[in-house]
Amino acid sequence: MRLVRGLVNLAEGAVPCALTIGNFDGLHLGHQEILRSLVVAAEKRNLLASLMIFEPQPLEFFLGEKAPARLYRFADKLRVLGEIPLDQVIAMDFNRHLAEMSAGDFIRHILVGRLNMKYLLVGDDFRFGRDRAGDFEVLKAAADRYDFELQRMDNVLASRRRVSSTAVRELLYRGDIEAANRLLGRPYTMCGRVVHDRKLGRDIGWPTINIPVRRRHSPLSGVYAARVSGVEDDVILNGVASIGTRPTVNGVDWMLEVFLFDWSGDCYGRRVNVEFIKHLRKEEKFENLQAMTLQIERDAKAAREALDI
Repeated sequence: MRLVRGLVNLAEGAVPCALTIGNFDGLHLGHQEILRSLVVAAEKRNLLASLMIFEPQPLEFFLGEKAPARLYRFADKLRVLGEIPLDQVIAMDFNRHLAEMSAGDFIRHILVGRLNMKYLLVGDDFRFGRDRAGDFEVLKAAADRYDFELQRMDNVLASRRRVSSTAVRELLYRGDIEAANRLLGRPYTMCGRVVHDRKLGRDIGWPTINIPVRRRHSPLSGVYAARVSGVEDDVILNGVASIGTRPTVNGVDWMLEVFLFDWSGDCYGRRVNVEFIKHLRKEEKFENLQAMTLQIERDAKAAREALDI
């Protein structure tokens, strides 16, 4: 899979492509179905299977700090996309110029003129262009004018519920990680590099690996049974994870802390993946470290039971 950062890095005379467009935040079951269909269509037509995404996501551009919590950071999204047989991912810089571009100009200058798009697959609620004026009817007219194929995919349902990034986000906010994982088709994962911290966990007998949560907002918080990869090559470890601001010790910045069962060592600087399996409780502020330590012991026991270890 080739990553193209903006049209400036796209070579002139682009190879004809089959394309889908969107944020693809979370890469849930609906997104996966679109991408599978896109790859099949591209192979049949001898086109490059291509995905266009946006950085920042449009709502982040327009709303700033008030934008909904992102499910996946850019690096996390690319990690999952690497498991799908796409030929290229075009990451567009969503800026004022793109935000003010009309739907017609977006089709003419970017999709047809630069990407040489011959096939377009969109979701049933796809909107684009200035003031979100572009819709499927606009695309149908453009398909006739510029001679490209156009297809629309209906909603994907799971447990009679429409699969969407918004639905996943709401479930994560509520701590319903099992339901969120069903819509995602895999455990929800956060990735990051292990850093040095205050080492308070080691002082109280529960040493943790610490991963900064580098995002505007986190879609989930609290304590979870978790599985972690990346600490050691080709090894998956079990543990209990806490994500939040750590109010008991007057924390401010968000941090993901994981106590790993049956493991000890030094993994500072390693990039790890934390899968959230079961929600155990909300983040709490304890009266003192002794009360917090007793609760950690209960959390560890509950996590072992949830992970069946």
